Amino acid sequence: MIITRTPYRISFFGGGTDYHTWYQEHGAAVLSTTINHYCYLHCRILAPFFKHKSRIVWSKVEEIMEHSDIQHPAVRAIFEYLDIKEGVEIHHQGDLPARSGLGSSSAFTVGLLHAMYALRGNISSKRELACEAIHIERDILKENVGVQDQIETAYGGLNKIVIRPDGDFEVSPLILPPNRSQTLQDHLLLFFTGVSRTASDIAGEKMKSIPNKKLELHGIRQLVDEAIKILCENKDINDFGRLLHETWMLKRQISANISPTFIDDIYERARKAGALGGKLLGAGGGGFMLFFVEPEKKLQVCEALKELLLVPFNFESSGSQIIFYDNLRYSMSSMTRRDYRHLQERERLNRLLRVEEETHG
Repeated sequence: MIITRTPYRISFFGGGTDYHTWYQEHGAAVLSTTINHYCYLHCRILAPFFKHKSRIVWSKVEEIMEHSDIQHPAVRAIFEYLDIKEGVEIHHQGDLPARSGLGSSSAFTVGLLHAMYALRGNISSKRELACEAIHIERDILKENVGVQDQIETAYGGLNKIVIRPDGDFEVSPLILPPNRSQTLQDHLLLFFTGVSRTASDIAGEKMKSIPNKKLELHGIRQLVDEAIKILCENKDINDFGRLLHETWMLKRQISANISPTFIDDIYERARKAGALGGKLLGAGGGGFMLFFVEPEKKLQVCEALKELLLVPFNFESSGSQIIFYDNLRYSMSSMTRRDYRHLQERERLNRLLRVEEETHG
């Protein structure tokens, strides 16, 4: 049995520049962090004692004989990519709703890759997990995705991620003054709008508009360095919130689908109640909204948005981890289906011999 735990992420600045249609020409950078809400995957080799070969439990329960029949796109793609022949049982549990702007899809892909390699007795580096997750989602599944989610959920922590035109990347953890990270967390509120959406569809519209939105995207990229300077040089922390407002104003100009009317209403109410800035997380359309609020004004903002679910969180720095590894079960799982059948047949013959001996003395 293998259990992986992969964190969700919050993207502060630079989102939108991490699509290949942009960074292949201009490069990109993002500032993001992982949080202490996770995607859990329980995985084990499934012995051939059942009517099905593999069992996949997510929002559906799939019991299948052929891996090509798996409905979950990422599971099917990873099984094909890794040439998984054995029967496998997978249980997915997530702390927060899927398709909500926190990188949950990439956390699932990273976590499952991590688990499948561990079942084979292999250890994957964070870079390997990120690169292969990008390949699975973008090249095999043909999804309209950026690359920050796969990198951030694999590595964990508060990072500046720089993406070069050739697709290579560098992850630089922020080194902050004492208590600075806690001060930032004390100014953040995370709300769930109650609306989930398919990020790939909205991202597709954003990617089409990128050639005509160079001014906005260059502005979004520039704010990454300005925000890091505020954090690392102990400048007025409220300036970070004002930059969040600025990046949201730029982001919502990229596509009309990013900020529906109900999101604009939520944002304006939060601002009137005292939020200095904020943004809708992820591709847009719905999901989670992040606000930067001075601690003494948090109650006012919560009251103004009382119909929304407030989600407490803290930063985390572990990235994708294997939190349970049952070595004994793994040694058993290394047997092939033919091995199991051979053992079953041998046991059957032994039972017949014992019966014969008891009958005839």
